[in-house]
Amino acid sequence: MALMRGLTEGNEDNEEFLPKLAKPLFPLLPSVKAFARTFLFAGVFALTATVSRGDSEIVIAIRYLQAKGTSHSHLYLYREDGKLLRQLTNDDSGQDSDPIFSPDGETIVFTREKPNDTRELWSIDPRGTKLKKLDAAPDWYSVTKSSPAPKDAGQEESSASSPTPPQQEPASPAATDETVEQGQPQTALDAVVDAEDRPPQIIKAPDGSGEIFWRKGKEGEGPEEPLNWVMWLRDLKSGKETEIGRLPAFPSFEPLQIRRDKDQERSRREPSDLDGQRETVGERERANQFLFDGPARFVFFSTHLDSQSGSTVVAFDFNKQKLIRLSPNWATPIPLPGEAGFLTLTENRYVQIPGSLKTAICSYLERWGADIKEDCLEKRWAASIQKEFFEDESWRGLGLEPPICAGEPEVRYSRKNSAAICYGASMYRPGKNPAVITIPNGPD
Repeated sequence: MALMRGLTEGNEDNEEFLPKLAKPLFPLLPSVKAFARTFLFAGVFALTATVSRGDSEIVIAIRYLQAKGTSHSHLYLYREDGKLLRQLTNDDSGQDSDPIFSPDGETIVFTREKPNDTRELWSIDPRGTKLKKLDAAPDWYSVTKSSPAPKDAGQEESSASSPTPPQQEPASPAATDETVEQGQPQTALDAVVDAEDRPPQIIKAPDGSGEIFWRKGKEGEGPEEPLNWVMWLRDLKSGKETEIGRLPAFPSFEPLQIRRDKDQERSRREPSDLDGQRETVGERERANQFLFDGPARFVFFSTHLDSQSGSTVVAFDFNKQKLIRLSPNWATPIPLPGEAGFLTLTENRYVQIPGSLKTAICSYLERWGADIKEDCLEKRWAASIQKEFFEDESWRGLGLEPPICAGEPEVRYSRKNSAAICYGASMYRPGKNPAVITIPNGPD
């Protein structure tokens, strides 16, 4: 550029330094300069676009339910902080599902299910270009993909002005009783039948800071006798014991096993010659009960509410020493190794479809941080009733116990106030291990 300036500023003086063969081209130099500036600007723009992809991105197949007609699932690309970058697909000839990032994050492969059970494979890049139909799936996609494309659920055809029995609710691959509640240790009936009148297992924090144990609740204050156990936390350094409270309704006292990608499993502690020990299956299962990553320190429990609400998931936060409910219904925790947070595939029942009185079972992908924000309105209300009308603890057993606070996710990856169904997602995390985390569409 300095040479260009020298050639174009002070033309009379500069002409004598130009070779005779170049002088006929001298009138073209302003155009050459303009071209150079344009080329430089384009290069900087391309570099900026590449650099901006340093943030983690999530591609999600979302089906936004509508009052009339048939809705379709399309791919949407979000930044991890919840900013919608772009809608990647808009073809209404089928249902897009199971998007998966390539290992380098430059390609997204997905399945498109068309009528007559026809499934096609397509690819697109994260910038929304290079859409093309594939003859065969790449090896990495076939290995990662573990469930079929969405079924023709007919969500819009199921209507209700009030909650309907589960069998009449709209079905979806990510939001039916047979899928979202996979892996729950017990149902309400099992919890009562299988429960024994002895304390549930002690749950030791993997960092050795404390342990969860259980004490029998007072007679008449809790649920049926086999389930009347109150959670306590013992600090293993100071010996201090803190009462946490009861898990609601019909709980499983055994923590949930947290789903992890195969790469995440391999990245966990492997047997080594240094310690001369090998993990047993039980030890691996116990390790998968906890989400301890930086300041995030959680363990999760499932509890069955009733036949209409199904089951829910409650997180115990070792930092706050309290129970936090993740959803009115089910929520599957998904760890983000190396990050102080986690994802959930969250189920919400009886969500009203905009523009109608119809309701649907919906599912959303959400992100939670290490410090979960809570909505404790009901807890404040119960505490005020106790303070105003009772001088002692005679309120116990009257249903006025402060309920568990509801947690609020940092991000929900969908439109506000929408009735939506998640048909699979994939997250690309440059510089992290694993680089790709996949949330499959279906029971896995």
